[in-house]
Amino acid sequence: MGKRIQFLIVDDHPLFSQGLASLISNVSGWEVVGEAVCIADALTLLEAHPVDVALIDISLREENGLDLVRTIRSMYPRVLSLIISMYDETIYASAALKAGSRGYVMKQEATSSLIDAITQVLNGKVYLSLDMQQRLLSSMATGEAEMTIDPVKLLSLRELEVLRLIGSGYGVSEIGAALNLSVKTINVYRDNIRHKLSIPDAATLRRFAIKWTKSRET
Repeated sequence: MGKRIQFLIVDDHPLFSQGLASLISNVSGWEVVGEAVCIADALTLLEAHPVDVALIDISLREENGLDLVRTIRSMYPRVLSLIISMYDETIYASAALKAGSRGYVMKQEATSSLIDAITQVLNGKVYLSLDMQQRLLSSMATGEAEMTIDPVKLLSLRELEVLRLIGSGYGVSEIGAALNLSVKTINVYRDNIRHKLSIPDAATLRRFAIKWTKSRET
């Protein structure tokens, strides 16, 4: 009997996590050996029991699953990461691959697609839906460095307002005054925006906000 493929599921939605574990356990030679709801729990489990595949949701409470993907790539390079998310792949798939994920599967896809994605990853391939593959190829063919990200799909109305004001040149204190909110609250919104859009720092956020705001004015 060959070695069983061991999985870690990292998702903060218990019902989905349980369903995914059941699906995997029904495949011969596959088994789930750990489930986590946050990055800290996932790393604790990995330290105690390194696995073959980590199935990771991109949104983990107040955390970004891509941060876990990057950590796994650095600390556990033999572990294959695969993002499974409800968020639109056109927004996050490219960033997920750059972070070190071996693919991106939307939760809305059929279970057969998920099994196919895992199988491809185990065979050393990268999994994306056919539509996403075409989008990436089209982006490369037209010379676009990055696919367009539409923040409206991810941000709350308040976060969009903060993003617009950042793009209009407002500082943190000025945004707080304009929205009648504390500086601390504005900083929380800025951090939320960065995490949702996988933006690494404040300077990059400012450049993105300026570009996005100008694109809405034309």
